[in-house]
Amino acid sequence: MNHPSKGIGESHGKIILLGEHSVVYGEPSIAIPFLGTKVVATVVKTSEPTRIDCDFYHGLLDEMPELLESLKETIRVCLARLNQSEARLHLTIDSQIPAERGMGSSAAVSVATTRALFDFFKANLTQSELLEIVHISEKIAHGNPSGLDALMTSSYTPFYFIKGKEFEKLNMNLDGFLIVGDTGVTGQTKEAVESIALKVSDSSKEWAKEAITELGILANQGRFYLETNQGDKLGDTMSKVHGLLQKLEVSSPELDLLVETAMKNKALGAKLTGGGRGGCMIALAKTKKDAESISLALKNTGAKQTWVYEMRGS
Repeated sequence: MNHPSKGIGESHGKIILLGEHSVVYGEPSIAIPFLGTKVVATVVKTSEPTRIDCDFYHGLLDEMPELLESLKETIRVCLARLNQSEARLHLTIDSQIPAERGMGSSAAVSVATTRALFDFFKANLTQSELLEIVHISEKIAHGNPSGLDALMTSSYTPFYFIKGKEFEKLNMNLDGFLIVGDTGVTGQTKEAVESIALKVSDSSKEWAKEAITELGILANQGRFYLETNQGDKLGDTMSKVHGLLQKLEVSSPELDLLVETAMKNKALGAKLTGGGRGGCMIALAKTKKDAESISLALKNTGAKQTWVYEMRGS
C-alpha cells in the first residue's frame, strides 16, 4: 500500500460540565471540548520493530507496560483493521493533557493515534469507526466508559449526551468564564465508577439510586440555564452536583478545598469534573476579572495549574 513518509493525528481535551458518573446509568451529561490542551501523534516508517515515544514510555510496542495497555490496544486494533499488523512503525505522541485528571487524556491519545495511523496508510476514517476503535481501548482504561470522552476529544462542539442515544449539539448561550483547576493528584476514574456501581446495586442503599436520578435532573436544568444565559442558576446547579458527588464518595479533600476556595472568591458555582477522587475541578465566574481572581486563589491554595476560558468561545 502506498503511504506518505509521515502520518499525523490530532485531538484535544474535554471538560464535563454536568453529568459525570450518572451518565453511565442513562442520565444526561453536558460536555465541552477543551481546545486549550492538545495531543499530536506522529507515525513514520522504521526498519526496526515498532517503537513508541510518549510521556510515560520510550520503547518497543511489544514491551509496553500494563499502564499503557489501552494505547497498545488502540494500535493493535488500528493495524488489524488496516491489514498492517506486521508494519514496522515509530509512533511519537506529544500530549499537553495531564493524565488521569478527568480531561479525557486516554481517549484523546487514542483518537490522535488512530487518526495518525489511518493518515499514514492513506485510509479513510469515518467518525463512527473512530469512536468504535477508541471505545475498545477505553474499556481497558475505564471499565464501563460512557463514550463521552471519545466523542468530545474528537469533536469541536459542546454536546448533550445520553448513553445509547444520538449525541445532541448544544447551543452555548452563556456570558461567563470557566476556570479549570488541577489538583495535581491523579484521579481514580475506574475505582470511582466501580465504587458507585456497588452502591447502586446495593438494595440497602436506595439513596445512591436517588442521587443518580437527581444528578440527571440537575444536568437537564443546567442545559436550560446554559442555553438561556442564566449563569447564576447554572452556578447553583454546579454546586448542588458537587454535593451529590461528595455524598457518592467520588470527591477528595484536594478537590473539596479548591471548590471551597473558588466559592469564597466570587465563583457562581464550583464542582469536581470527570471521574473524581483527584483530577480537576471547575468553577464558573461572571466576569474575566472574577475568573482571574479565582484562578490566582486556586493556585495559592495548591492547584498545580489552572486554565480560564470564555464560555461563548468554547
